[in-house]
Formats: sequence, C-alpha cells, structure tokens
Amino acid sequence: MKKYFLTVVLAITCAMNASAQFEKGKLYFGGTLPMAALSYSDAKDFSIGFEFNGGIFIEDDWLLIGSTGLDYSHKRWNDVFVGAKLRYYIEQNGLFLGAGARFVHEYKSFNDLQLTPEIGYCYFISRHITIEPSLFYNISLSNFKNKSEVGLKIGVGIYLEDK
Repeated sequence: MKKYFLTVVLAITCAMNASAQFEKGKLYFGGTLPMAALSYSDAKDFSIGFEFNGGIFIEDDWLLIGSTGLDYSHKRWNDVFVGAKLRYYIEQNGLFLGAGARFVHEYKSFNDLQLTPEIGYCYFISRHITIEPSLFYNISLSNFKNKSEVGLKIGVGIYLEDK
C-alpha cells in the first residue's frame, strides 16, 4: 500500500511540474539529433535529417514554433527547409498535437510547400529538458505521390522562463 501511495504522489508531483512549463510567455528551443529523424517517401526511399526549433507559448498549452533543417538521402544533403507550426499540449498525459507548413528547397532546384501535421509525446527528464518522440506526415502540395513523407523523429526540447 505504501508503494502504491508513493507512486501516486510522485505521478501527481511530476504532472504538476510538467504543466507549469506550458504557460503563456515561456520560451522553447529544441531540435532533432543527427540520425534521429527517420522517414520514408516514394522519391527518397530512406532519409536521415535534423531540425532546429525555437518558439514561444502564445497562450497556455499553445506553442508557436519556427523551424529550419536539413535532410540527407542518396549520399548527399538533399534538401533544406524553413517553416512554422503550432503545437497544442495535452497537460494530463504529455501528448502534443502539431500542425504547420514549411518551404522546402531540394537538390536540383525543386521547391515545394508542405503541410506538416504531427503527434508526439513530451517526456521531462528534468525541470526544463524533454525528450520528444513524434510521428509526422509531411504532405507535399506540388507532388503528393512522390514528395510526401511519413516518419518518426526524436527530439530534445528546452523550456525556459521569458525573463
């Protein structure tokens, strides 16, 4: 009974600490580590990339993010992208839902606009640092069949006070 009670108290304490990080005005910095974003599409077969993010909570649980990154496939850095997205955090369980858009410039001068929905989990390893695995689907607006991609990325996030 003591173990059960201690587990419940610990879970409530962790949930209270995590929810305090999603308040209006907090800053967010993060990114995927090299070799941590794996995806598949008809055009690339397999790619590895990384992404850098920065953002601010515009309301409690609502994070506005700017991002930039690179993808590697076919033995070269294949594309560069910049974008923006909005995330909603579900405080009770650590899940987040995201949606946004990004402009992609690929090798050999192909440009694309993509919609970027994602779903992920925010796991706090300390008061300000998280591990954030997520599933994503980058939907190409110019060549849906060959340029859309689905994948998994594992990121690291840092949540800071705006002071």
